[in-house]
Amino acid sequence: MTINLILLSLLAYVIGSIPSGLWIGKIFYKKDIREFGSGNLGATNSFRVLGIKAGSIVTIMDILKGTVATLLPFFFQLHVDHHFWLLTGAFAIIGHSFPLFAGFRGGKAVATSAGVILAYAPLLFVAALIIFLLTLKISKYVSLSSMIAALVALLISLFMGDWILIILIACITLFVVWRHRANITRIRNGEEPKIKWM
Repeated sequence: MTINLILLSLLAYVIGSIPSGLWIGKIFYKKDIREFGSGNLGATNSFRVLGIKAGSIVTIMDILKGTVATLLPFFFQLHVDHHFWLLTGAFAIIGHSFPLFAGFRGGKAVATSAGVILAYAPLLFVAALIIFLLTLKISKYVSLSSMIAALVALLISLFMGDWILIILIACITLFVVWRHRANITRIRNGEEPKIKWM
């Protein structure tokens, strides 16, 4: 059982390491998105550099990485407590942030983390998504919307009584805020780019 979990966690890391934005940019647009915009491999920079269509595809792919990785124990019929789903999901988040296939320089883990929550707690995912979209509509800042959605997800999780989930979301929230520290500075200085498509 332990060996199977280790193998699935490694597979989850590999799945998380798939650099969706990098590959789509290079294959279909002949662009390395690391050389444009923020230089980040995530969905936000994909929107900025490649456009709405490509950005949407990258977002969906990054979410699915987290969802598929979280469900690996289910797919392989490994009969473990559902909390172990969060283990494989966490490895996908690590893979997305430090990808094997992109020099260990990845995205900020927002979409992939959302995919993990989608697989484990779908209603929490919906709530966080609504908060994200409302904040984005008002502020036009993707970075701010991501951080607020993560914080709200953490607050909601406190009422769910699932301490493993709470710990994971707390770690995700801290990591997301840390990865956005440069964005926070730019927002404070009025230098953070705003979206124009919403």
